[in-house]
This record gives sequence, structure tokens and C-alpha cells, in this order.
Amino acid sequence: MIFEFKIRDVAPFINWLYFFHAWGFQPRYSQIAQIHSCASCLNAWLATFPETKKAKAKEASLLFNETTRMLNTMDAQQLTVKSIVRLCAANSDGDDIIIEGTRFPLLRQQHRTDNNTPFLCLSDFIRPLTQGIPDKIGLFATSIPNDFEKTCSDDQYQTLLIQTLNDRLAEAATEKMHLLVRKELWGYAPNENLSISELHRECFQGIRPAIGYPSLPDQSVNFILDSLLDMGQIGITITEHGAMYPHSSVSGLMIAHPQARYFSVGKITEEQLADYASRRGLPIGEMRKFLAANLE
Repeated sequence: MIFEFKIRDVAPFINWLYFFHAWGFQPRYSQIAQIHSCASCLNAWLATFPETKKAKAKEASLLFNETTRMLNTMDAQQLTVKSIVRLCAANSDGDDIIIEGTRFPLLRQQHRTDNNTPFLCLSDFIRPLTQGIPDKIGLFATSIPNDFEKTCSDDQYQTLLIQTLNDRLAEAATEKMHLLVRKELWGYAPNENLSISELHRECFQGIRPAIGYPSLPDQSVNFILDSLLDMGQIGITITEHGAMYPHSSVSGLMIAHPQARYFSVGKITEEQLADYASRRGLPIGEMRKFLAANLE
């Protein structure tokens, strides 16, 4: 299934904390996005900062105003963000997930964060194949085209602003898509009623680990995901290194298990690298390139 969202429909889901972080602002400054745009509200917000921080706060305010204008322009030009979703029968088999006959190898933690937690793998949250009962998993990819970015290619500041905004719009559309999946398409949480803030704090049931993130660090599994999802339907192509184009794209899995949670695979040993390469059916040297940051 393909979702196509207008800019106005996904803008409320933007996590401004990460947008301002990309511009070097500390979390406090991102609160400007919650302030009413009238002069009195802005002045009241600026008054909460000490004199040494007021210039930075005004800078954050100007950046937010410029970004809001850009969002309005993108919406007026009827630009959209697209998500493609597929719900599939799945079962776990050790550290792999078998998704409608396709094996999706995963990595397991080799170091505990504390003594009371197990060594986690995403396959732990999918029903084992040995039980003989199929489970379900969601696959997704979201992307926003870089057409608007090309219109400002001669202005370095505007280009950077569009790039960071597009990244947030892709994540925001994914947030909205996941909400619709939980409540309607998959429907395992039909009565969910969370605020945007609660969504950003991931108060919902289930997780959506993205490829390239700590629990799913191997970017090359995008090739497997693409074989199951056909990301080209929403304009995404995969480079030889497993990266997605357009750059403002995100892909991953959706898991509904009530106890599913995010974690970091962290560092892995040469032994696990060899095992993982074998399960992927790829040379160890090639897998080493994709997992260089995770090798001890």
C-alpha cells in the first residue's frame, strides 16, 4: 500500500528537536516551535533566556520563521511525501526473520547494557518458526523527492535548509504512516490516542527500527527490503552501497510485539561477523565494509 501525504498533513508530526540539533542548537531552543507566532508570545519566550543566550534564541526564532515559510511554499507547490507499506507473514529462525520465504538475517547484541537484560536481537520479538504459527511483520519505506532542493541549488544556505527540512519531513511522514498502520491498516492498536509529544517519545505499542540505525546497522539489508517492497514504486533507488536515493528517505521494519523495544547492537566480534556473512551469503570482506563501525 502507498500513502501520499501533503506537506500540511505531515508538518505537525515534525520533531523539531532533531531539526534544531542539525543546526547546532541545544534542545531548549527547539521549543520555539511550540510558541505562538505573535510578538507578545515571542517576547515572553525570549524573556526566559539570560542575556547571554538571547541572541541565540533570536537566531532560533528567525530559523524557525524561515522554515515555516519554506513549508508553506512547499505545500503551495503541492509537493508530497510518499510511504510504501507491506504487511507480511513472518517467523523468526534463530537470529533471522523469514518473511514470506525470504530470509532476513539480523545481528544480536554481544554486550549487555546491564546485568538484568538479555542479549537482544530483533528476531526475539517475532514468533519462532518452531511454533508452527505465522506471525506478522511490517515493511516500510518513506521518501520525499529533492525537486524543491534543486530550485535553490545556487544558494548554499537555502539548500542546506531544504535538506535538513526534507529529512524531518520524511521522518514525520513515517510517524504519521506508522500511526495509520497501528490504528487502521494492521489495526493492532485501534484505540490508540496519543499526542504528538507522546508519539515522539515512542509511547505507542511496537517499534519501527530503521535500517542503518543501532538495532539494524547493516545498510546493505536495504537490498533485501527492496526485493520485498519494491521501493521504486515511490521513486527510491538503492545505490551499490545500500544507500537510498533521494537522500531524504527512511526504510525499515514494523514490529507489533508489546515488549518490543529499541536497542543498540553495538560492537560485534569477528566470529559473529563470519556467522552473519554466512547467513547473508556474502563474503566476509564485503560485510566488513558495511559493519566497520560495529567491529571490535
